[in-house]
Amino acid sequence: MSSGAELHASCEALAPLVGTWRGPGEGHYPTIPDFSYLEELTFGHVGKPFLSMTQRTRDPKTHAPLHSEVGYLRPQPHAAMEMVLTQPTGVVEIHIGSVAEVGGSVVVDLRTERVEGTRTAKPISEVRRRIEVVGDTLVTEMWMAAMGQPLTHHLRAELTRA
Repeated sequence: MSSGAELHASCEALAPLVGTWRGPGEGHYPTIPDFSYLEELTFGHVGKPFLSMTQRTRDPKTHAPLHSEVGYLRPQPHAAMEMVLTQPTGVVEIHIGSVAEVGGSVVVDLRTERVEGTRTAKPISEVRRRIEVVGDTLVTEMWMAAMGQPLTHHLRAELTRA
């Protein structure tokens, strides 16, 4: 979604995220067996006050698709951040949080303000997401409260710029 347009001024703190990132990830949760995955995460822009985000995961052995998400990071005044994220599983996440420069890295820290699901979606009550960029490395982590479990660390991936 990146165009020839100049990055919107409100997105300047997010500039290090723009591009495509790829790498391995690990997942665990009390209700499922541990697993590994390959992730591709792309942040783009069209010169408006948001970044688009597309995430896809694949099985590391068969390369079969596993999961995907699409959404938007929406910078707000005073280093605040909003994110809207949708999943094909019928889940929509609305996040609030912050973006900060911490010791040479950019950290986006988000918590759900609301999580909604279709009638057939698994019940998720809370999500926390953290994205950290240091140079050409992006680490993404996710915590989730779902299926009657409290907020629990679920996913971690370490990606490099493609």
